[in-house]
Amino acid sequence: MILSIVSQGLVWAILGLGIFMTFRILNFPDMTTEGSFPLGGAVAVTLISKGINPFLATAVAILAGCLAGMVTGLLYTKGKIPTLLSGILVMTSCHSIMLMLMGRANLGLLGTKQIQDFLPFSGELNNLLTGLIFVSLVIVALLFFLDTKLGQAYIATGDNPDMARSFGIHTGRMELMGLVLSNGVIALAGALIAQQEGYADVSRGIGVIVVGLASLIIGEVLFTSLTLAERLLTIVVGSIFYQFLIWGVIALGFNTSYLRLYSAVILAICLMIPTFKNKFFKGVKLSK
Repeated sequence: MILSIVSQGLVWAILGLGIFMTFRILNFPDMTTEGSFPLGGAVAVTLISKGINPFLATAVAILAGCLAGMVTGLLYTKGKIPTLLSGILVMTSCHSIMLMLMGRANLGLLGTKQIQDFLPFSGELNNLLTGLIFVSLVIVALLFFLDTKLGQAYIATGDNPDMARSFGIHTGRMELMGLVLSNGVIALAGALIAQQEGYADVSRGIGVIVVGLASLIIGEVLFTSLTLAERLLTIVVGSIFYQFLIWGVIALGFNTSYLRLYSAVILAICLMIPTFKNKFFKGVKLSK
């Protein structure tokens, strides 16, 4: 059970890392997540079911997520449509695209070979190693990218767009690039989770942004004053911790039909913890 929870947490952490790129770096509330995540799963499962190599299918799924992010970015930067509405428009469109791809609301992978099946160990251990390998690759790639001049320009765009423009940074291009890259990472998470679960479903994206944000916020609540590398690792820790929280809720006998409600409650509590901490410490100072 613990092995399964940790392996799920590792793969879901990739979703959190993708959301981090827009939500934390760009300060962009990107609703495309709820479209690009299941789109990645739908593309991967459709191709694998047709006999395509799962690695190639996952790569195509990443490209599909990048395309979804690019459309959102163009609507926002060129079409001047507000951030939330741009994401919602693409998210809604992805639902129909997935139906066209799969030909139905859901599609299974029974009798096919997924990425984790290429590892020589048992099923649960293969899932764990697959999650560990891919989340490590994403973190290393993010650290490398954010340490380049392009990555620094991307960070500067999120920190202070006006100042970034004064230094000659094309902030619109940085925002477009961020949306493309982040949704590619999110689609990767969707493709891996679909292979881990053995199916893709058009409704799989509902509420996933809450799961990703929960991983992000829990990590920030548990740890403070960190370097960039440590901050990315806290997302992984937060994701695993969140999966244990959900498992605990289920173990207590709560109805699993309301998992999205439980996720929202957990996220709301985590978001309020810093406020309560500040009020508590402020009160302590006043008492002195």
